[in-house]
Amino acid sequence: MEILVLIALLSPLVGSLFAGLFFATKEKNIFAGLVPTALLALSLVASLALLYEVYVSGEAVSVTLFDWINSGHLNIAFGFVVDQISVVMMCVVTIVSTLVHIYSLGYMEHDKSFNRFFSYLSAFVFSMMVLVMSDNFLGLFIGWEGVGLCSYLLIGFWYQKPFASWAANEAFIMNRIADLGMLLGIFLIYWQIGSLRYEVVFAKLGLVQHGTLIWIAALLFVGAMGKSAQFPLHTWLANAMEGPTPVSALIHAATMVTAGVYLLVRSHDLYAAVSEVSFFVACLGTFVAFFAASMALVNTDLKRIIAYSTLSQLGYMFVAAGLGYYWVALFHLMTHAFFKALLFLGAGNVMHAMHDELNIRKMGRLFGAMKVTAIMMTIASVALAGIYPFAGFFSKDKILEVAFGSGHFVLWGVLLLTAMMTAFYSFRLVMLVFFGKVAHYEKLHIHPHEASKTMLYAMAPLAILAIVAGFFEHGYQALVGKALSTAMPHIEHSIEYALIGVTLTAVILSIAFAVIKYSRGGFSPKWQDSFIFKFLSNEWYIPALYKRAIIYPYGKLGELCWQKVDLKIVDFVVDLIAKGVYLFSTECRQMHNGSLSYMLRWMVAGLAILLVIALFAYLIVVGA
Repeated sequence: MEILVLIALLSPLVGSLFAGLFFATKEKNIFAGLVPTALLALSLVASLALLYEVYVSGEAVSVTLFDWINSGHLNIAFGFVVDQISVVMMCVVTIVSTLVHIYSLGYMEHDKSFNRFFSYLSAFVFSMMVLVMSDNFLGLFIGWEGVGLCSYLLIGFWYQKPFASWAANEAFIMNRIADLGMLLGIFLIYWQIGSLRYEVVFAKLGLVQHGTLIWIAALLFVGAMGKSAQFPLHTWLANAMEGPTPVSALIHAATMVTAGVYLLVRSHDLYAAVSEVSFFVACLGTFVAFFAASMALVNTDLKRIIAYSTLSQLGYMFVAAGLGYYWVALFHLMTHAFFKALLFLGAGNVMHAMHDELNIRKMGRLFGAMKVTAIMMTIASVALAGIYPFAGFFSKDKILEVAFGSGHFVLWGVLLLTAMMTAFYSFRLVMLVFFGKVAHYEKLHIHPHEASKTMLYAMAPLAILAIVAGFFEHGYQALVGKALSTAMPHIEHSIEYALIGVTLTAVILSIAFAVIKYSRGGFSPKWQDSFIFKFLSNEWYIPALYKRAIIYPYGKLGELCWQKVDLKIVDFVVDLIAKGVYLFSTECRQMHNGSLSYMLRWMVAGLAILLVIALFAYLIVVGA
């Protein structure tokens, strides 16, 4: 089994290095895309084989490559573990990543940086695999930072665009702020327990004071907030849409933003011991779910709407984890990955057809030209809305069930309202892009067309999984049951069915309202002048608040330091030293003018100085 672990882990790295060999070539080399894609498919096969092995045997597979850090009492090996939790993530990551790679062969076909793209993309997957498979917190942190670096490279992939570079910097800096909290949490773990291996740390949690456990859990969650873009560290996620669309699919479905949820699931023993932090996680997740959905209601940017959808669904996952139902959080992460990747790749098809236009109000009636894409995006939207028997129904309904069954009725009510909003904005997008009354794109003289077969073939498995993934629930429970408790809160069957009925009715009515409303042209233009519309379209004015309260004062402080400190003090001192050295060297240069009498005078002066120093030294010694 060890060879399968190494294949699953290292294949993306080899693919990234191979594509990197073609960095210097200006022309596209198809092998720079095909080889990383084939190697990632090999990683997928190895992950599925490990899934079968872990499912059948129930035992984890551990591999230690070499001793990594040996310093004093700190001994950390470069080790990996494939257990019930990590193997689920490995399969999700490799399935989505392989299909995104195949899709990218068509999407990036005419991009001049084709070779560089595949090198970065495979490195992104490798970093995520390190994060997921590591058997200790420090290895997880290395993968965590690798994911952050690759996201920076991919979000700013088209660096010639000023806003792309700005968005990459924002994502990188925002995550560095959060990662400091996570790093402090890791330091605190080692200080209290003396090890960073999961099995040792979780076995010794009972030896740590409760207050210290709260600090550890809170600091680790700060890191999760940054990676999963939870409020107030959420602003980078929507701006990250400046990267190529396959990158958006990978970030939002299977890699970067899911890392925060994985951290909580992996550390479930820790969070189960600190109910105060866990409840805060659930409350924050509920707020973020509603907060992000509200912004998606009015946004007109195709990719940003889907990005806000991701942020909202991450909130659902954190609710499940915060309430102690970690297997439900991981289950929703899995099902969400498939239909969210499908939505983003479908958005990529629409962008190609619309010459990179993203405003959904400039589209309309694209169904005739893009039937396959329209059907697939509709499937993904139905799954996102949570309609039976699509994947989203099984996982999102479980989150609503645990919120209600655990007695948190306010959280349940907000999540139900959010589910209605999700259904509405999902079909608002579908109606404005593919249906509606008017083909607005005709005014732009655009002739839309369906995506290439390569791109559609890559999307087809995701469409199938968006439909059937929920039916793997019982097999999934049997797999993760040994690592995560799969118990559910006790609810009478009649009440359980009533909850399902209420949720489905509310969601279907929201979909019907969106379809009817936007088939008739949508809301009145007066709606756009209302306070609520402006409030939501300006993202609750939070970016403006950050700009006014943080960015602008920081810029002024930097300008002040530059003008008053750097120029008038630092530069003055440096220039003064330079001038002093120059004047001194000018005078000393006279010693080398070749005049014997001049050099003798310097020798006499030097001898006199030495005699004076000797005299003072003698007097000091005699006086002592």
